[in-house]
Amino acid sequence: QVRLVESGGGLVQPGGSLRLSCAASGSIFGHYAMGWYRQAPGKAREMVARISNGGRVTAYAGFVKGRFTVSRDNAENTADLQMNNLQPEDTAVYYCSCGFGYYSPTDYWGQGTQVTVSS
Repeated sequence: QVRLVESGGGLVQPGGSLRLSCAASGSIFGHYAMGWYRQAPGKAREMVARISNGGRVTAYAGFVKGRFTVSRDNAENTADLQMNNLQPEDTAVYYCSCGFGYYSPTDYWGQGTQVTVSS
């Protein structure tokens, strides 16, 4: 069993930056691939980024366009999502997840953190 807790969300102006963090507890963090997903009102949840258990392989959704960077620190049991040049369409609840499968690391979920991009 893994418990995930996100932090770092908030209100930011267009063009601004936020850094989301995900703290994991309860199991051996380094066994799991990690993912960041988001869900906007009225829309389905979508993958934003994922990172392999060792941190060497990453993937991003097309809409990221080089603006976001996913990272992890297995010694600290954390994973981060650095988001730059945020736009109003990035407004959503962001969730971290983890699982054994790199292509769908969704065995466990955090509670989500709200990101709002607005002037």
